[in-house]
Amino acid sequence: MILGTYHCHTEFCDGKSTAEEMVLAAIAAGAEEIGITPHSPVSAEDWCIAREKIKKYLAEADRLKKKYSDKIRVYTGIEYDALSRVNRDDYDFIIGSSHSVVPDGNRFWVDLSASEVRGNVNKYYHSDPYSYVEEYFDRVSNVYEITKCDIIAHFDLVTKFLEVDPLFDTEHPRYVAARDKALDKLLQSPAIFEVNTGAISRGYRTTPYPEDTVLRRIAESGKPVVINSDSHSKETVLFGIREEMERLDSLGIKYVKTMEELLSFTRK
Repeated sequence: MILGTYHCHTEFCDGKSTAEEMVLAAIAAGAEEIGITPHSPVSAEDWCIAREKIKKYLAEADRLKKKYSDKIRVYTGIEYDALSRVNRDDYDFIIGSSHSVVPDGNRFWVDLSASEVRGNVNKYYHSDPYSYVEEYFDRVSNVYEITKCDIIAHFDLVTKFLEVDPLFDTEHPRYVAARDKALDKLLQSPAIFEVNTGAISRGYRTTPYPEDTVLRRIAESGKPVVINSDSHSKETVLFGIREEMERLDSLGIKYVKTMEELLSFTRK
């Protein structure tokens, strides 16, 4: 069994550890593969990699590939936000994501804090959380079209804070309709969805993205998933990976086990 994760953030964006620290932590934890994925540049956002640092990141990733080639396979990736634009050819693989909504031209991020989200929903959506959810999933539905990604990140990121602030019900007909419309569109793309444990390691959730209802729909489509830690520090580089392998095995849900397998599926 190959152990690894392909969604990791470092000091090149909003991570707390250097890329080398992440690689060394992965080796120590028994990983055989790791992907480094800074957030792509979005103007005026300090949680993204600065455009002028991309060359430095690519050079560092190349150095780490060579230095640790006898211990681990290092892959150069980027988390390509739908608001950004990057040169896809610079990377071994692409994670596509959407973190924002833009009601009436007022952009806000869906994953910063529960209080900010609730305040913005009240302000921009007239306290109608399902209008907010509908815009979020409409934007997510276009992630592959914009990024041509290999992996779709945290599909239902909009649910991040529901365990601490139940702003909406994921069984509400409007939520289900918006979610399934986006899911149906993305299932037609070559990209695969990730099972993301990042919000668990950071204390926001007790379950990964996406919810099991979505996982079952993905499995029924014949697509595998990929398990990622979305780690922002060396301490959590493989957080929940083994546990999710066991859980998905018990559910009969297929997942890719190597980057080679992943790319053979998404780029065939």
